[in-house]
Formats: sequence, structure tokens, C-alpha cells
Amino acid sequence: MCESNLNKKMNKTFHSFLHQQILILLGLSLFPGLGYILLGWINDVIMPALIWYGLVIITSVWGYRLHQTFLHKSMTRTELSLWHQQLRWFFYTLFSLWTLVFLLYCRETENNLHYIAIFTQIGASVVASTLLFSDKKLYIPTLVIMMLPLTIYFAGIQQWYGYILCLFSYVFLGVLLYGANSSNKLLLKTHYQASHDQLTGLYNRSQFIDELQQTINSLKSTGHYAYLLLIDLDHFKTINDSLGHDIGDQLLVKVTERMKSHISAQHTLARLGGDEFIIISPEFNNKEDCQKAAQQFSEQLLKKIKNNYILEPHHLYISASIGINLLSNRDIKVSNFVKEADIAMYEAKASGRDGVILFSDDFSKKIEKNLEIERLLHFALEENEIKLNFQPQYNLSQTIIGCEVLARWNNKKLGMVSPADFIPIAEQTGIIIELGKYILEEAIIQLHQWNNKGLILEQFSINISIRQIFHHSFVEDVKQICMRHHLDVSLCSKVIFELTETVAAEDITRLIMIMNELKKSGIHFSMDDFGTGYSSLSYITQLPIDELKIDRSFVSNLHVNEQNKAMVSSILNLAKTFKLSVVAEGVETSKQLDFLTRKQCHILQGYYFSKAISSEEFEALYFKKKAANLSNT
Repeated sequence: MCESNLNKKMNKTFHSFLHQQILILLGLSLFPGLGYILLGWINDVIMPALIWYGLVIITSVWGYRLHQTFLHKSMTRTELSLWHQQLRWFFYTLFSLWTLVFLLYCRETENNLHYIAIFTQIGASVVASTLLFSDKKLYIPTLVIMMLPLTIYFAGIQQWYGYILCLFSYVFLGVLLYGANSSNKLLLKTHYQASHDQLTGLYNRSQFIDELQQTINSLKSTGHYAYLLLIDLDHFKTINDSLGHDIGDQLLVKVTERMKSHISAQHTLARLGGDEFIIISPEFNNKEDCQKAAQQFSEQLLKKIKNNYILEPHHLYISASIGINLLSNRDIKVSNFVKEADIAMYEAKASGRDGVILFSDDFSKKIEKNLEIERLLHFALEENEIKLNFQPQYNLSQTIIGCEVLARWNNKKLGMVSPADFIPIAEQTGIIIELGKYILEEAIIQLHQWNNKGLILEQFSINISIRQIFHHSFVEDVKQICMRHHLDVSLCSKVIFELTETVAAEDITRLIMIMNELKKSGIHFSMDDFGTGYSSLSYITQLPIDELKIDRSFVSNLHVNEQNKAMVSSILNLAKTFKLSVVAEGVETSKQLDFLTRKQCHILQGYYFSKAISSEEFEALYFKKKAANLSNT
């Protein structure tokens, strides 16, 4: 990037630096200026000195007002540009006044005042090169204004030493320009490093927030709209982990090049970190045009990102999820605009990735609800609000052979809160560690009690979260809980930990180590929601799992088309190949049951048989079914 463009884009650092110099220069003008009044009074040239000092005071008032009106956080780019132009004229005027006093006193040779004038002019030139080096349009003209009269004065002496001093003054001007220019380059370089991402050359988070603040200031002034796009690459971590960070970095650079080729000069593009990018659009007159342009721009950008990437020897394909937020003159923190776009982006990911979601008021309500859930969840265990329900699992003979443990939260204020709502929040906040440990212990207690009552199950499934299984004390916690409640190997072997495929995407090597350690205690593992993940087949070949759980979306849509039937059949064949048992969840109709029975699915679970019920209801159902089976035999 050329220096002129850098100067235009330095914004906060650039303007703030010049703003700091105003009071320094006022002090260096007003107090030394009093010395000229004193010298003028002593040497009978008081009137020119008073007139000059009056001009300095007037100029200082102008400079002080410029200092006071600088409010970077609330000024628009146009206002900052106008302020900067006025500031330049203030500096030109102030240093011109010092040249004027030099011209007034350089002729006072009888009282040797010309020596003081020469020294002051040289000193003012040094001050100019030291304090104004951030702006070439300031320090170059100012140094010429200061030094040119001095060289003319030396040449006017018409003596040999005068010509030498004239030559020295040119050399001195060159030194001052060289020093200021070097400082300017260093400042530009330092600013660039501090405000740009090292890998892609885009703005970093800090500089982007400053750019966003300027945009919001402008929108407050004009009443216009703009859009904010938060772009997150899908499954980038998988590429990074499997192919290495070098390939990942190359991919990020290629993605950046494609985005830069798609945006206009009026857009602002930044990298927030990792595989997250963010874009600010130019302004639009109304909300409808802005929203329509944002949607079209985002969809076109997705297509551009999705084109094949050739990074020898790899041919890579990657998609992205985009969250859109409309920028306006809403009176909220700048960071909140980014948070809202972030929420929309995660909605896009939750909706299957490779899509665009616009933030709306419904999301705001959802956020408020989530914050309330997060707040009350901290007290859920303390208030004994978390209870366990158990959904029966049946074999092909429709005999209860196991169950899945499901947490239920009944809050005094919120009522019944769905696990789909509070479990993800528990994950994000870390509460899941304490909550998961509580659920695990209560489940193990229930298994032990049922076994003592003669309620004998073949398997007992407990959901385990990502953060939970990777927690440093998880393995030891499981062993301690089993020992504390006297679970021997035969009972432990009934316990199945259900994991989702997203767990494997985190750190598969570490996950395998944890699973193998737990299997020593007899624990088995099931891959939950199988078939919906990114690398289902690769995971079952690597992980020491014992069971596949067909995602309910495939089971519930068996009647929709032949593809769903083919998918379920493929999973069952795959399980047979790898000698894994299979659970079909979400069985709700007799047609679904018939299909799964014909395909010899091992275990069935769903509302067709029973919803999740309390421990007392489960006991009653189990013994009722057992009694019915005995009577039939």
C-alpha cells in the first residue's frame, strides 16, 4: 500500500497524534513569545512585538477550539477531514507567525536581536520536523516556510561566511526533511503492523472497530443505512488439522483474494481472526435497498468463495456461513452490531452451513431469552430443578432392553425449558461441566437402584457433551462416580456414552485416548446423530465406538422419498460391516417401524413406543411389559 493511501487510512492514530501536538505548540508559542515582548520593550520595538503577540493569541484561541472540538468517537469521516484541513491551516499560520517575528527582528543588528531571531527560527524548524512528521503535507511546506527566509537572509549578508551559512541552512533543511521523512515512514509502518492482519494484509479487529465507529457516526449524521457481513468458513478447522496450518494459511490468503476481487473500493474488509472475516458496505438511502443489496451481495460472495481452490497437490472445496446485520443510527455500542452479525452467522451454521442469515428482532428476543436462561441456569442445581427422564429403547421383539437418559429443567420463572435451549447455553458458558457431572452421577445412582430392584437393562445411554469429555478431570470423575456407587464391571458395561460427531472434529487423537481409557472400565460408546456430520465414515473407522444412532431426521422422513430409505439402509449395512449395533431414534409411526424391522435394525426408540418418562413411570412400564411377556409365554 502506498504512503498516501496509508495516510488517508490512519484515521484514529493519525488524527489523535496531531491532536496531541496542538497544546504542545500553543505552549511553545505563547510562553517564548513573551520573551519577544520583553526584548521589544527593552530595545524600543515594542509595538511590532505586541501586534505579533496579539496575532499569536488569536491563532492560539483558534488552535484551542480545534483541540476541544476533536471527538473522534462521534465524528464522521467528513467531519474528521474538515477538522484536519482546519488543523493544517492552523499549523501553517502558527509557524508563519514565527517566520514573521524572525523578519521583524533579524534587522535589529544594533542590539544583536538578529542572533536571537536566527536561533528561534532554527529552533522552530526543529520543532516543526519533530511534532509534524506524521503528515507530509504539513511538515514539508512548514519547513520550507521556516528555512527559506533564513537562507535568503544569510545570502543577503553578501559575505563569504554568509554564503557558507546559506549553504549550511540548505543542508540543515535537508537533514530536517530526512529526519521527518524517516519518522513518517516508521510511523506508517508501525501503524500498518498494528492495524493490519499479518497474513492477509487486511484490517485487523482493532482497526475494523475504528472503521465501524466512523461508519456509525456517518449513519447518525445522514440517517442512511449500511450492512455488516460476518463471514466464517465452514469446516476450516478440519482442513487445518488434516492438511496442516501451512495449507490452511494459503487457503485463507486465496479466500481473501477472492473477497477483495468481489468488493468495491467503498467496502471495508477485515479479518477478525482465524477464519472469520467481516465487511462493511457503502451507505444506502433506505432500509429496503440496503437489505436487498446485502442479500444479493452475500449470495454472490458465497458462490465466489465456493469455487475450487488449487493448492498443490490439493484441490480443496470450502463453503462459508454469513451473518448479515443492518447498520443504522441505533443508539447501541459498536461492538453490539458485530455481536448481532455473529449471532446471525451462527444461526446460518446451525441451519446447515453454506447459507446467509439476516439478523432480526426475533434474534434479539432470543438473545434476551438466552441471557435469562444463562442467569437462572447457574441456580438450577442449587434449587434442585434438574430432573432425569428416561426414554425406553426396544429390541425387534418390542421388549424394553435399555433407555436414554434425558435431562429436564423445570424453572419457577421460565417453566419447562427444553434441553435444546439450555444445553447449548450450558456448553457455551462452561456450566455443562458441573451440570454434566450431576446428570452422570444421578443416572448412575438410578441404574444401580433399578438393578437392585430387578429392573435389568442391557444398556443405559447417557449423553456426553464436547466440553465435558475433554475436561481434564472427566475420566477420573467417571471412575470415582462408578466406585462411589458400587458399579462393578458388569454394570459399567451397560453404560453407553453418546457422543456427537462434532466431538471428533475437535481433537480426534485426544478423544481416542480418552475413550480407550474409559473402555478399560467397561464403558461403551455410541455415535449420536449419525449421518449428519462432515466425515461420518472416517470417524467410525478411527474411533472405538460400539453403536451408531441414526439421526431422527432420517427416520422421520422415511416416507418422504427413497433417498432417506437408502440412507438408513446404508447406515445399517455399514454397521453390519463394522460389527456395530444400531439405534433408530424418532420412531413415530407403524410404517417407520415396519421398515426398520424389515431391515433388522437392532434397537428402536421414539414416541411410537413411549416419550421420555420419569423413573417411577419407567419402572411401572418396564414391569408391566415384563409381566405381559411372561403371560404370553
